[in-house]
Amino acid sequence: MCLMNKCNAVIKKKKEQKIINTDKLSHLLFTFVTNNKRYMKRLLLYILVCMMYGFATLPAMSQIDTERVMNIGRNALQFEDYVLSIQYFNQVIKLKPYWADPYYYRAVAKLSLDDLRGAEEDATECISRNPYFDNVFYLRGVVRQNMLNYAGAIADYKQGLEYSPGNRELLNNLAIAYVQSEDYVTADSAYSELISHYPSYAPGYITRGQFRLMTGDTIAARADYDKAIELNKNMADAYALRALLLMKYDGDYDGALQDMNDAVRLEPKRAEYYINRALVKYYTDDLRGAMDDYDYAQLLDPSSVMIYYNRGLLRAQVGDRNRAVDDFTEVLRREPHNYMAILNRAILYDLLGRYDEAIEDFDAVLEVYPEYAEALFSRSEAKRKNGDAKGGERDFARAVALQEEQKRNPEKVLQASEKASDNIKARQESDNNISKYDRLMVADEDLAQAFEPKYESRVRGRVQDRNVTVSLQPIYQLSYYARPNELQPANAFADDLDRLNEQNFFEHQLVITNDEVVLEPAQITEHFTSALEYEKAINSRGERNVLLSHLGRSIDLMLLQDYADAMADIDAVIEQSPGFMLAYFQRASLRYKNLEYMRAEAALNRGETTQSSGVPALSVENVRLQQELMIQDLTHAIELSPRFAYAYYNRANIYFAQERVEEAIADYDEAIRLQPGMADAYFNRGLAHVKAGNVAQGREDLSRAGEMGVMVAYNILKRIDDMK
Repeated sequence: MCLMNKCNAVIKKKKEQKIINTDKLSHLLFTFVTNNKRYMKRLLLYILVCMMYGFATLPAMSQIDTERVMNIGRNALQFEDYVLSIQYFNQVIKLKPYWADPYYYRAVAKLSLDDLRGAEEDATECISRNPYFDNVFYLRGVVRQNMLNYAGAIADYKQGLEYSPGNRELLNNLAIAYVQSEDYVTADSAYSELISHYPSYAPGYITRGQFRLMTGDTIAARADYDKAIELNKNMADAYALRALLLMKYDGDYDGALQDMNDAVRLEPKRAEYYINRALVKYYTDDLRGAMDDYDYAQLLDPSSVMIYYNRGLLRAQVGDRNRAVDDFTEVLRREPHNYMAILNRAILYDLLGRYDEAIEDFDAVLEVYPEYAEALFSRSEAKRKNGDAKGGERDFARAVALQEEQKRNPEKVLQASEKASDNIKARQESDNNISKYDRLMVADEDLAQAFEPKYESRVRGRVQDRNVTVSLQPIYQLSYYARPNELQPANAFADDLDRLNEQNFFEHQLVITNDEVVLEPAQITEHFTSALEYEKAINSRGERNVLLSHLGRSIDLMLLQDYADAMADIDAVIEQSPGFMLAYFQRASLRYKNLEYMRAEAALNRGETTQSSGVPALSVENVRLQQELMIQDLTHAIELSPRFAYAYYNRANIYFAQERVEEAIADYDEAIRLQPGMADAYFNRGLAHVKAGNVAQGREDLSRAGEMGVMVAYNILKRIDDMK
């Protein structure tokens, strides 16, 4: 039974789900999402705030529903607000230090934040309180693998297998741990056991392929990658790994390019795929195509030195010298002592007639590589053209003398300054041979380690979206934060929102966004405190605007992942001001988010008619009721403000979920008419057209969405025939 789908019986009949997303063979990341129980009374939040920030004392603890605090913490964990979730678990641990659960969940959050030592300590504390909590052995094994404690990880995985014999992911991770500990014989046996139990488990073939490549068996590795793709044609990493094998070992650049095209098609947001495809294109002399890939990779990963360096080389080759200088300058901004970049820039400065700058860069290179004759020849020429004939002659004479000395005594030549004699067009990132300055840079990892084995991560981010390869762009909501996006600049605006912001009532300007931001620790503190201040204002009646205080507190609570209480405040706003359009819009968004959470809980408690948390099981009728309430609120918002495009867009998403496709398309039409720059509406309308059988219109909308920055649209366009 798949570990990511498996729910083990634990304390109080709760069930907990486990997944692993392995990033590198030696760096495994674990993301955990779990279920919720009851909603607490609003007073709890403020008592909790007081406890966290010193406004109250511990005698109040007897009044606190610790199950509810756990509930909110797990909610924050589900939506990847790890720092916030830790705050909640801290309070549960203070109140009930004998509980195992909060240590477990806090360990998950800490691991997600790369606090490995803290995660291991919490996992151990959990085990000390409940040694039969088998999930925690899995978790601690992942933590220990990240800490390179392979023996400890192996011991934990074995313990986990005692509780869950034959568990697929435990077997897979155990095999990887044996590889990492260099016990290859046992690793081979572990992979054989895994494959014998799960012959259709594609990720197992991928990791075994990497293992086989590490041992030099390229034929077996290729067979494993082929098998993984045969079993699951949507696994991008399988194509990417096979492409590298084809390029490096077989010289099959056409096959490698096709595989990299498939990898990019399946995961268009992975910068490393574009980097590697650019390398393949470079080997086939498609320089323009390679530069296009580097351009796009730079948008996805603007911090990558490799992208700027390689693009600089290509720009220099095609004569785009000024922009090549810009790229090498960017490399040096990040790595001031990258002498290969300095040498490349020096050569470009010389070609551009910027001789003073060229000489300065040549000086820097020769200070570290004084026996590199080619740099001396180049500097001599730059000095001569800059009017320093004597300096040029001295450099020229020194360069000639070095060449003669190297001919007589080649063994004395430093390896770093040797002239490369091979015809390879790329160099390893850590290769400091200065004479390879004009080669593209590739990552240091061996082929077996260059790509992360990507496991089926069914619980990453939003649980309800797992296994969904095609999904709508999300709904919009009011918030204080909008994530900047270079590929898709924000264009959300509305007159009603402008009028609300003009009152300058809130600490932050309100925005309309559909891209949630994870709060930083300081922001968490701020919004807890802000919610408390709004509570005081509401109770004082008259000190501040009560209606806007309810709205402000609702947004604070939403950001703190307390959707039920956030809705209660919006209800109060609507009760006081039935004509407040934005309140209906926001309430529909909160209902949607709360339904997402209910779906997540239902997924984690599948097969049950009731849940141990006390929350009613999520039935089709419950979902339909919640959706109808959302539609009612959005319809009311549209009646109050017929030009508010985001209400049409959100209602269209609900219609789509109900398979009322024609009504969804009509609302997307109206949203686009009102906001022609709403890229997400084009994308969603494209999917709706495809669903309705209007493939030509769907392609047109998806193409338009891609032009406007919705990258996944290109993924869908290449797979559209499979969707019909």
